[in-house]
Amino acid sequence: MGIDRSDDYIISLVKELLKQPNETEWLEFKHNNYDKEMIGEYISALSNSAALHSKTNAYMIWGVDDDTHEVLGTDFKPTTTTKGNEALENWLLRLLTPKIEFKFYEVTIKEKNIVLLEIDPAYRNPVMFQGIEYIRLNSHKKKLKELPEKERELWRVFDKIPFEKQIAVDNIGEREVLDYLEYTKYFELLKLPLPENREGIIKALVLDDMIKKLDNGKFSITNLGAILFAKDLNKFTHLKRKVVRVIQYENNTKIKTLKEIEGKKGYAIGFEGLIEYINNIIPSNEVIKQAFRETTPMYPELSIRELVANAIIHQDFSQTGNSVMIEIYANRLEVTNPGEPLVDTDRFLDTPPKSKNEILASFMRRINICEERGSGIDKIVFETELYQLPAPIFEATNGSTRSVLFAHKELKDMHKGDKVRACYLHCCLKYIQNDYMTNTSLRERFDIDIKNRSMVSKIINETLESGKILIYDDSVGPKARTYIPSWARS
Repeated sequence: MGIDRSDDYIISLVKELLKQPNETEWLEFKHNNYDKEMIGEYISALSNSAALHSKTNAYMIWGVDDDTHEVLGTDFKPTTTTKGNEALENWLLRLLTPKIEFKFYEVTIKEKNIVLLEIDPAYRNPVMFQGIEYIRLNSHKKKLKELPEKERELWRVFDKIPFEKQIAVDNIGEREVLDYLEYTKYFELLKLPLPENREGIIKALVLDDMIKKLDNGKFSITNLGAILFAKDLNKFTHLKRKVVRVIQYENNTKIKTLKEIEGKKGYAIGFEGLIEYINNIIPSNEVIKQAFRETTPMYPELSIRELVANAIIHQDFSQTGNSVMIEIYANRLEVTNPGEPLVDTDRFLDTPPKSKNEILASFMRRINICEERGSGIDKIVFETELYQLPAPIFEATNGSTRSVLFAHKELKDMHKGDKVRACYLHCCLKYIQNDYMTNTSLRERFDIDIKNRSMVSKIINETLESGKILIYDDSVGPKARTYIPSWARS
């Protein structure tokens, strides 16, 4: 894992790697052998071995003698190499599962062409190429299934090191740490005084696991420090695709894009600006109150904050190439994050969320970017009821989690699914507030006149038929009945 590399850095790195007495589990030398399948298998093997041996990167180097480490040069040109009609990098990435970051560098040493392949370590799952997991045993590439003890050891590593404590960039000095991180915002957001000297700043960042001090006196920036406080996430190779994207469309489809931006700041320092940007571009509603026309935001700001914060916190960082995405349509706002939720989407309201990134979630709560555990979704549902909006949607789809807020819609324009969803969420909200849904409470939720209470009865009956709610006490007459979510009786 690391930052974008200059040629000078790559040359110095290659020279350091050439000093290794032998190939290792995380380092491979080649002269001119660049068989495409072989490269894919080695990416899998080296990535898994780097994770096993707690290395921040694994490497393959072309143009070097395996035994003597003499610089021979190579005619391998990864930027122009193809597999069929597909660029080599794209082909390799397509066949790797899960997709990990890797990058080819081409430099000249002693007037000889050298190629370095830098590979991120596996995270959470072994890396497969064409459906097969590989590992290194000493300097030999093996199928992981042939070495069950290595496989068990690798899974123990995955279970032990959370994403936040893994290393984003390694072996840098104090000045470089402060160049990469917006450290003043760290103290500002925690409402702490800024230390008078660099030593105090560094000490605080170490204590909060934003950085780690190495035995040689230098430092590593953790993923936690980078993802929260990076001045520019694009400078971190494996995190640059984790920037938040905001896309605004002209109408209710993706056909025409009006605006598209990608943030670059760490989540903690960029959050308020992100929310402000979203609020500035979402459409407004005009509400007529007596003789006056009042313009109000289409969606409550609290709901937007909670949805965006939840997406950031609960995303699956092991998925590469995608990130949190906010899509603004004329009639809805969708927030999507990589990774399916760990709890059923129908139970978001009553079940405390299980985060894949609890250290990140904890810090975001400390700086008041998100609500305390389990209280965010109920606020979103409460706000949509308060502002008479259609009920939100929470769904898992194709390895992602999507939440949708809808613009105001008259009850007559809602379809059956809208009404059933709103009834179910209203029932859940009442239940977690130690109350019960009634015909009256749902009528108030939809702002339906009492003379039209039969409309409410129809919505309740449709929701009962869907199996999402239950009558609390069958012995009570229809007018006095109360209702509970179906899960409340299990």
